[in-house]
Amino acid sequence: MTTTPALHTVLGSGPAGTTLARELVRRGHPVRLVDRSGSGPAIEGVERYAADVATPDGARVAVAGAAVVYHCVNVGYHLQVEVMPKIQEAVLGAAEREGARLVVLDTLYPYGETRGAVMTEDSPWSATTRKGRMRAELDARYLAAHREGRLSVVLGRSADFVGPGVLSSTLGGAVFPAALTGQPVPALGDIDLPHSYTYIGDVAAGLATLGEHPEGDGRVWHLPTAPARTTRQVLALVEERIGRPLELTVIAEPRPFGPFDEAFMAEYAEMFYQHTEAQIVDSSAIEREFGLTPTPLEEAVDATLGWYGELLAAHH
Repeated sequence: MTTTPALHTVLGSGPAGTTLARELVRRGHPVRLVDRSGSGPAIEGVERYAADVATPDGARVAVAGAAVVYHCVNVGYHLQVEVMPKIQEAVLGAAEREGARLVVLDTLYPYGETRGAVMTEDSPWSATTRKGRMRAELDARYLAAHREGRLSVVLGRSADFVGPGVLSSTLGGAVFPAALTGQPVPALGDIDLPHSYTYIGDVAAGLATLGEHPEGDGRVWHLPTAPARTTRQVLALVEERIGRPLELTVIAEPRPFGPFDEAFMAEYAEMFYQHTEAQIVDSSAIEREFGLTPTPLEEAVDATLGWYGELLAAHH
């Protein structure tokens, strides 16, 4: 008798959710990719599905039949403090009812200001910002739900994304199109401080691995992240590949630039400490435990430039 492979359901079709859906298909899993519209380019092996997981009913239909649920939903910066707790409540309740394991894509926000100390999974959660405290409270609730035996939960934390499909990251839509077209490239804060960036393919590989390994449940893991370099060094990799120097515009304090408008930067101001102190992520735990290796930054930059080059060509 053959058994049907277990369904893996990905909530959120942003860069992380979409890249994860592809990674899960590559690993042989049936995949449902959920967002509010259910639309978007067809992805082989992926069922697109429309549901609003901020509501209990929407979350319930979204995760129906899933063995593993991946929470990769994010919302507009100005809505996060209000909406993310509602999404958590709906998703936790739905996954618990379904008897599914829950894999949560998380941020570094709960750590707050570290004064440049290396972030490990044992670093204290010292956030003082609204968004940082909100994320820390959500994470405490996820881990409590696991401890109480309501369902199995695991958290994968990522640094700033970089990679194909990544638009609204500090190393995304404001940087690569400008670099490729000879426009001024915005650089946030002190670009001579080390700053970790997590390649979107490694976000997907890390989450998929946690989804396949229940023995990792009940804790936070840092997703595979290449050793930190200064932002200036990362931008130098871009310069090498495009064959000309970048014209950098240093944004020393929060102000609107490129795709980041006034509303976004007003909300982002409290998080700007991430660009005025070193942000160094240690992901050696997940690398050791599951044999994962982060993509070298050189390869990440190559893949990202290639994707943005195609995007720009398609718009001309």
